[in-house]
Amino acid sequence: MTTPWSVRSITRALLPVLLVLTALELLSGLTLESFEATLLRYPSLLVLAPAVIGTAGNLGSILSARLATAFHLGLLSFDPSDERLGGNAVATVLLAVTVFPLVGAGAWLVVRLTGQVQLAPWTVVAVAVTSGVVLAVLAVVVTFVAAYGAYRLELDPDDVVIPTVTNVCDVLGVVVLLIVSQLVV
Repeated sequence: MTTPWSVRSITRALLPVLLVLTALELLSGLTLESFEATLLRYPSLLVLAPAVIGTAGNLGSILSARLATAFHLGLLSFDPSDERLGGNAVATVLLAVTVFPLVGAGAWLVVRLTGQVQLAPWTVVAVAVTSGVVLAVLAVVVTFVAAYGAYRLELDPDDVVIPTVTNVCDVLGVVVLLIVSQLVV
């Protein structure tokens, strides 16, 4: 990475990315709006949506930060046999497997406490876990592609990868939750 750190260089690298990501987030909102009737019919999914979307972005951010640190320390190679890449990918998916059942149960419990339960707890947990695991795998792919792109373009991964991954995972979170909800519910 030959680019010196400065506000100007960071802005030059990040502004185009943020403009594209802003447009992508708008499309995500429109997609979520098309899902409004289902969300209002099943309050558990309404409570679940921001939790799933946010948690997916968080998983991607964690992986991005780990890869950026390894990159800065000179420990990261983009060789498919690199144990750091594989280990971090597996850790991200395993974290999703442990966190998303709690997210689903929590969403169902919040709705249960308000007395508006429409779905069984197992249905809500199934939607959360399925969405979460699919999103974790997608977050790994998006993170690897964004980190490799930053590396190839000689950009600082701290400046580009985390915002990119978080925003893309937000959009994917809406789409995946919509699809899984339609398949499970």
